[in-house]
Amino acid sequence: RARSGGVASAEDYRHALRDVARSCLHGVDRNPMAVELTKVALWIETVDPGKPLGFLDANIRCGDALLGVFDMAALEKGIPEAAYKPLTGDDKPTAKYYATRNRTEQKGQSDLFLRGGKLPPASPLAQARAAVRALPEESPEQIAEKRRRFEQARAERLSYAWGEAADLFIAAFLLPKTGGAPALGQAPRVPTTGDVWRALADKQVHPPLVARASEVARMARAFHWPLEFPDIMASGGFDVVLGNPPWERIKLQEQEFFAALDPEIATAPNAAARGRMIAALAKAAPGTRERALHEAFETAKRLAEASSVFARESGRFPLTGRGDVNTYALFAEHFANLASKRGRAGVIVPTGIATDATTAPFFAALIDGKRLARLVDFENRAGIFPAIDSRIKFSLLTIGHDIGAAEFAFFLTDTAQWADPRRRFTLSPADIARINPNTKTAPVFRARADAELTAKIYARVPVLIDEAKGEAGNPWRIEFRQGLFNMTTDSSLFRTAAQLLAAGFAREGTDWPNGTVRYVPLYEAKMIHQFDHRWATYDGTDSRDATEAEKQNPDFEPTPRYFVPETETEIADRLRAKNWTRGWLMGWRDITNATNERTVIATAFPRVGVGNNLPLMLFEPHADPRFLAALQGSLSSLACDYVARHKVGGTHLNFFIYQQLPILPPSTYTEADLAFIVPRVLELTYTSHAMTPFARDLGYGEKPFAWNEDRRAHLRAELDAFYARAYGLTRDELRYILDPEDAMGAGYPSETFRVLKKNEIARHGEYRTARLVLAAWDVMEATRSIGGVVGDARS
Repeated sequence: RARSGGVASAEDYRHALRDVARSCLHGVDRNPMAVELTKVALWIETVDPGKPLGFLDANIRCGDALLGVFDMAALEKGIPEAAYKPLTGDDKPTAKYYATRNRTEQKGQSDLFLRGGKLPPASPLAQARAAVRALPEESPEQIAEKRRRFEQARAERLSYAWGEAADLFIAAFLLPKTGGAPALGQAPRVPTTGDVWRALADKQVHPPLVARASEVARMARAFHWPLEFPDIMASGGFDVVLGNPPWERIKLQEQEFFAALDPEIATAPNAAARGRMIAALAKAAPGTRERALHEAFETAKRLAEASSVFARESGRFPLTGRGDVNTYALFAEHFANLASKRGRAGVIVPTGIATDATTAPFFAALIDGKRLARLVDFENRAGIFPAIDSRIKFSLLTIGHDIGAAEFAFFLTDTAQWADPRRRFTLSPADIARINPNTKTAPVFRARADAELTAKIYARVPVLIDEAKGEAGNPWRIEFRQGLFNMTTDSSLFRTAAQLLAAGFAREGTDWPNGTVRYVPLYEAKMIHQFDHRWATYDGTDSRDATEAEKQNPDFEPTPRYFVPETETEIADRLRAKNWTRGWLMGWRDITNATNERTVIATAFPRVGVGNNLPLMLFEPHADPRFLAALQGSLSSLACDYVARHKVGGTHLNFFIYQQLPILPPSTYTEADLAFIVPRVLELTYTSHAMTPFARDLGYGEKPFAWNEDRRAHLRAELDAFYARAYGLTRDELRYILDPEDAMGAGYPSETFRVLKKNEIARHGEYRTARLVLAAWDVMEATRSIGGVVGDARS
């Protein structure tokens, strides 16, 4: 339309489409067939009668977009020491030799840097490529000339020298470290920093070493962006970057490797059996199919390991190259780096890019840099991608520059739902920093109302621990501990009741003493619930919920699956190291879900052995137990749980999530508040003799409180109403938290405590919690309006 000055004809359109394909469209794929098919597809789409097929070789390139040099300036720093880490098949002394040689060269600098040299400007490469791009394509002869000029530009001395240096850099990660130190006058078999710097200075490097480096780089399809697209990279990057990259770990998967090559190995019953079958291949005679298959496997395994080390240690992926590297995270960071200052990048990735701990540094960088434009999350229940599991959650991530408030939507199942204004919301970097200040990860909201209400809560209530504020950001002086016993590595210490009985131990209450040795219960997360340390018990190795009749007996204590020795080194000493001497502990369930009846399940329980799935909260020894009771009440409140449900994206309530829950600091509570909270938390918690130390620390010296379901429901409702007010909620907002459809109408695209509502209707014939909490709210409101103090709502 711009060229024709109005409505474009079909001919105008064909001409323009052809020009767009040759000038604006670029692609990279490591599969050569994908590259050729892409060219064919573009030729079909842009055919222009009477003209030859366009020259696309400069635009559609074959290579591994993640493996290669992205910025030539990175070579000035030299090769990282991690490149010489021994991998599969490597010889440790050889690897150590090259690591030492590399370190020595970096300390002594190189010929290039001893002379104060710097990389020459990339402008000649960019200008040569831009000149090629501008050549006409109106005839076969012009196409041939363009191809010749393209190859000529790639063979220019600067391009060749930089390509040699880049291949040497990559080869340091990829080449096997074998053969020992080279003999005097012999070329080294693995490049070091001096080789890279000599290549950058356009000085000769050992030809055999260059040949090895080029061969291994070509085999791995290393892709050096400044050399493949020099004009675009020199201008700051691409204006639009789009992709649906693979979502897979770089680590070689044995089953996938052997699926087509040897199905018998791929379908082995377990990893141990598969390992034996792979080891048997190595014993086959040289030249046999089996031996060749093993060599191919070892080569592929080593390449995967080297690629993983490159991702983590090369400096190219500082934000996502960590842990068990996944390609989707690397591609997200890569796309962000490819986009120009005026451009946008859009990538389809698992939603974990915005919510997981491993990708938190990358997402935090997007937030801090004002680069996040949009995140639209989908559940695959409707089969948008038929080839992946229906439970998979993925997102459309859009990245730009100088973005104000980012747009979000979660839990969509169809692209049309994006048009529903109730599902869309915006959050500014300041909003996200308030909600998740430590990780800057994205909270997961089903509807706009959830985002607005959560932002309101965090404007009033700080997170439990704000790491950036140091001691001031941890007003509770709280410290976390991943349980006292690891359920796997400490299993040799565990004993069942039957084993203790057979060993001559006699049961005494919940303990098993035998002279100076005493075994105590090992609590696991499933044994506790809110205000209840007797939620579940074990019959042998099977767990079950404790019955109401059992809980009505103050002498009843749950039977654990295992017992552990109460020795100085196993329990008492571990707690004494934290200066915790009280006869009770506080912790929470690590395993949870945002769709469970409750998400945050934290409570006080007896001083016993604790498994790693029940993380502990440890406090300073002089902490006032009344405030800790108030903390327990806050953690168990509907208001806190409502927020937590927008933070838990998987099945774990990890430390980083727990630290960022909205928790009222101790300074919030007045004596009147504590007088209201503490008696209720005490009565809900002190229901058996095992919690006597907890009661005594709160100044209560009587027998345990009777377990009464109806009274407990009223007490909890009063606490929920109290904390809803303390969190700054209105009655309508509390009503929304309890049941969004009740507050907003049927079909509202959010859910909060759906399972709690469903279970209570089945059990009581009504949503009892909603009725009791709102009634308690009304009593408090009436009491406040006549100038009274907040007291027992039942009175």
